[in-house]
Amino acid sequence: MAQDRVQSDNLYFTQEFLAMMLGSRRTTVTVVAGELQRKGLIEYRRGHVKILDREALEEKACDCYQIIKQLYVDLYKQGVAMPGK
Repeated sequence: MAQDRVQSDNLYFTQEFLAMMLGSRRTTVTVVAGELQRKGLIEYRRGHVKILDREALEEKACDCYQIIKQLYVDLYKQGVAMPGK
């Protein structure tokens, strides 16, 4: 989802930030990032995540990704006003 917003294969997130964002522990992020890297889906080094295989990464994600992606698209089709505007 972060890649959808920044439209780049390069993301700059520390393990601590990813853990906080996902509601998990830093050690869990380390294990999962290592597994994704071994499978050739991402490259991860000290706060830098490079997505190597977006399609395979989406296949590994739960159905939640597609559902949330569609909700986001639908929300902005409706022209939802931003606070303060």
